[in-house]
Amino acid sequence: MSPRRSYDQYCSAARALDLVGDRWTLLIVRELLAGPRRYTDLHADLPGVSTDVLASRLKDMERDGLTTRRRLPPPGAAYVYELTARGRELLPVLQALGKWGEGELGERRPTDAVRAHWFALPLLRALDGEGAVEVHLEEGDFHLRVGAEDGPVYGDGPAPGEADARLEMDAETCAAVARGASTLPQAVRAGRVTVTGDGMLAKALREA
Repeated sequence: MSPRRSYDQYCSAARALDLVGDRWTLLIVRELLAGPRRYTDLHADLPGVSTDVLASRLKDMERDGLTTRRRLPPPGAAYVYELTARGRELLPVLQALGKWGEGELGERRPTDAVRAHWFALPLLRALDGEGAVEVHLEEGDFHLRVGAEDGPVYGDGPAPGEADARLEMDAETCAAVARGASTLPQAVRAGRVTVTGDGMLAKALREA
């Protein structure tokens, strides 16, 4: 394991960048906010990263106390990576960075990869309250844990248990919310998002 590089500056921002300033590190955090992930799943959802770089970043993040690695019990018997409590504290950092970068998103370019769950963090920013929300897109389904204080904040597929709200929309609408061109309530009022469910989150969206 290579020694950590440092800016050698007595500044908290510089110290933070010593840990998460390398290319791909924060995107690995984005993926692990969904909960434990296998190396192969991380590699599949980080198009463009080489196997060597991904392995190196994961080792560095484990060394720095941002992630842990554990072996699943049989019949899984695979290793998974997950965020520590310290690593989960990067959620508001990623959210602030995503909010700041909305203006850079623009329209999707032909070379841009996309995964349905990459819309999870922008939608979390757009929702207030607490509860489970299922999101249905043509590109795939995922769920959000709005207001979660620990554990995964999103995941692939339906929500475990009963969802407080279900949102159905197309990728264009979801992208508009992600880049700040539309708020979620505006998209609901325009009929671009179908909201079902009896929870407080669903009612708030229908009444907004």
